[in-house]
Amino acid sequence: MTIDETTMDEGLNQPAPSPAPTGSSLPRHLQDLTDRARGYIEAASSINTRKAYASDWKHFSAWCRRSNLSPLLPHPQSIGLYITACASGTAERGMKANSVSTIERRLSSLSWSYAQRGLTLDRKDRHIATVMAGIRNSHARPPLQKEAVMASDIIAMLETLDRGSLRGMRDRAMLLIGYAGGLRRSEIVGLDLEAHQTEDGRGWIEVMDKGMLLTLRGKTGWREVEIGRGSSDATCPVSAVETWIRFAKLAHGPLFRRVTGQGKAVGPERLNDKEVARLVKRAATAAGIRGDLSEIERATKFSGHSLRAGLASSAEVDERYVQKQLGHASAEMTRRYQRRRERIKVNLTKAAGL
Repeated sequence: MTIDETTMDEGLNQPAPSPAPTGSSLPRHLQDLTDRARGYIEAASSINTRKAYASDWKHFSAWCRRSNLSPLLPHPQSIGLYITACASGTAERGMKANSVSTIERRLSSLSWSYAQRGLTLDRKDRHIATVMAGIRNSHARPPLQKEAVMASDIIAMLETLDRGSLRGMRDRAMLLIGYAGGLRRSEIVGLDLEAHQTEDGRGWIEVMDKGMLLTLRGKTGWREVEIGRGSSDATCPVSAVETWIRFAKLAHGPLFRRVTGQGKAVGPERLNDKEVARLVKRAATAAGIRGDLSEIERATKFSGHSLRAGLASSAEVDERYVQKQLGHASAEMTRRYQRRRERIKVNLTKAAGL
């Protein structure tokens, strides 16, 4: 790797470039503005997104080195060959072919990485667009949908948890709030007890008489999610959260944390979002949901998204309310989550006279 290539590769793992020159000669008020602007630049994308971009750039750079090509300039011909290698499984030794969605993500990562260096990757160039269209036509598959957990499933899953343990209380609250709020797993674990308590928080809760208000920073920006109290304390998400907070003795910081000391203490660290997926899989398996499938098959059917799909499929209300709760920009996206909705509500065949 050349010195220039090394510099660029390492630079992509660092914070985004400063919007203005820095140095001891810079006036204090401009230095303050520069520091604040740098913070805004970093806030434009999440830490996980920047890590994914850096990983994809590393993948592309390694392929370029093996192919005796330079990654420093966005040559459409090189990008076209790269996505061809990704689709055919030859971009990396011992790795299988990438899916269409993975290749599209890699293209987005390259566009972002070049943009940070003042360069532009033209994804509409024929060398890229034509190859990408062929990849989609040859390899695209219908999206794999996770199994939705319905209300009866959630109740069965709750019965598998230990009501008297801290871990059981926490997991109970996570399942119920995730289901009732239609939350993404990152939104569940990103909650704080109050506003602006942590740097890595993605929102906070406010408990009221009639329920709970969540203020969330999700993929589509800030939104509010209202969760009403349930008809029974046993299945009420608000009651479950209150119980967890009381017994875990939480007063500040992350809402959902690791349970330590053989289940008798609560640590200060925020729970990883992968724990939500593991919880859903574990509880669904223990409850015998989709018992017609093998344990391995069930492990692939259930995830954190099963909670969002469950709310969208179970709530018998106007679709607009479900769309707002899930934070979707379009009704079409909400319908993708509805596993048991009525199909062909409008019969255009009859309307056309047949």
